[in-house]
Amino acid sequence: MALTWSLRLLSLAARLLSAPRRYLTVRGPEDPLPVVRIPRALQRRQQQRQSGQQSPTVLVRPGPLLISARRPELNQPARLTLGRWEPAPLASRGWKNRQAHRDHFSIERAQHETPALRNLSSKGSFADLGLEPSVLSALREAAPEVVRPTTVQSSTIPPLLRGRHILCAAETGSGKTLGYMLPLLQRLLSQPNLDSCRIPAPRGLVLVPSRELAEQVRAVAQPLGSSLGLQVQELGGGHGMRRIRLQLSKQPPADVVVATPGALWKALKSQLIILEQLSFLVLDEADTLLDESFLDLVDYILEKSHIAEGPADLKDPFNPKAQLVLVGATFPEGVGQLLSKIGSIDSLTTITSSKLHCIMPHVRQTFMRLKGAEKVTELVQLLKQHGKAYRTGTSGTVLVFCNSSSTVNWLGYILNDHKIQHLRLQGQMPASMRVGIFQSFQKGSRDILLCTDIASRGLDSTQVELVINYDFPLTLQDYIHRTGRVGRVGSKVPGTVISFVTHPWDVNLVQKIELAARRKRSLPGLGSSVREPLPQST
Repeated sequence: MALTWSLRLLSLAARLLSAPRRYLTVRGPEDPLPVVRIPRALQRRQQQRQSGQQSPTVLVRPGPLLISARRPELNQPARLTLGRWEPAPLASRGWKNRQAHRDHFSIERAQHETPALRNLSSKGSFADLGLEPSVLSALREAAPEVVRPTTVQSSTIPPLLRGRHILCAAETGSGKTLGYMLPLLQRLLSQPNLDSCRIPAPRGLVLVPSRELAEQVRAVAQPLGSSLGLQVQELGGGHGMRRIRLQLSKQPPADVVVATPGALWKALKSQLIILEQLSFLVLDEADTLLDESFLDLVDYILEKSHIAEGPADLKDPFNPKAQLVLVGATFPEGVGQLLSKIGSIDSLTTITSSKLHCIMPHVRQTFMRLKGAEKVTELVQLLKQHGKAYRTGTSGTVLVFCNSSSTVNWLGYILNDHKIQHLRLQGQMPASMRVGIFQSFQKGSRDILLCTDIASRGLDSTQVELVINYDFPLTLQDYIHRTGRVGRVGSKVPGTVISFVTHPWDVNLVQKIELAARRKRSLPGLGSSVREPLPQST
């Protein structure tokens, strides 16, 4: 036994003698000890455990919120207004990082009523604006639900009746169509019809960028015209010359034509129509019509029209000159240069609304940072939730916007697989397929419409409750037009917009929108091309 312990001690001594010298170093009392650093986050957690405290809570001021974020420290109360040079804590600041996916924030409703109706007194009426009794009677018969004028109509109708050229820039859904249509019809009633040509020669022309918008404007004007004995005709593109010739050969000839630039250009080139008797010319959605895609066609149409230089040129009934009206919801930078091609900008009476190029205060707008692969799942979930509410009759319809026709078709196949009924509307569809799609959506045959930006310009959508930007719009103008499909004058349901944010360029636009909302200012790059409202002159 003693021999065994002796052998063990000898082997241990041999191992110690053969070990490296660094392991045998004996520290002196003055030598520094090794330092082990503990991460600060771990130190905080340990301190919280020891003190029995939970994670710190963020104190939020009482009252309604303007911005509600997933991280409460980024919320902004509605009553707080940031100074011009005060830094804004953006909820979307880090959204270009992949780790930000599933983050979200919302711009909450600041009011429930449409801005176009908010400041109206109950005493205002269309009769106070100078409209004749016959026009008022036609309005009551065609649209009995329209009782009082909106702010835009109250500002637009009087100068139009005085013969002024008008540039009306106001938010979507503010009643701009009736604002120019009523003065147009009253002007045609006061002038004789010089029917001396075999070729159709309308006295009123409304130019719009799409067939769907042409259908809608015609639907507004036709009941009014029928009550006044005036003929209204639609001239849409995409049907070929045979269809255009058939439309223009109808008797009696039209007093008012609602046309797209392409169809009217073909008719003018083929001498199927002339504009020599034109007394009223409207460019509806003028910012789109003055874009490069339409500008050459619009220039040709304006060359064939005799635009009056002022109200004095409109007084000769036997030498008709056209009164010019430009209407739009956005007038971005550079439009002023295009307007100078039409005529002198100083001859235009500019009427703008206080909410032009601003975030709509009565529409809740939510932004969700998602990966591309997550968008379909999120969309299907939202549509199924909406479908349950729609079947109970507690919600309106849904518009889903995509940036391309191929995405509309692809999403349509996916929704078919999930048994979600819907309609599709995109620019590459044949005209025969596009006819009536938006009208059937308005009538409620389906509660979901997949579409491109073709459905974002001017179309009336008072039944739409939810707009989903499956693809985030490419410009701020497109975003304004898409959000304008909800919360319109006459809407019976509150509007909500949900946007999927995927790409870095999407984040750039979202940050501009959020900053404008937090500072309560107009969106950047849109406000400098429209002058301040001019005083109404007699």
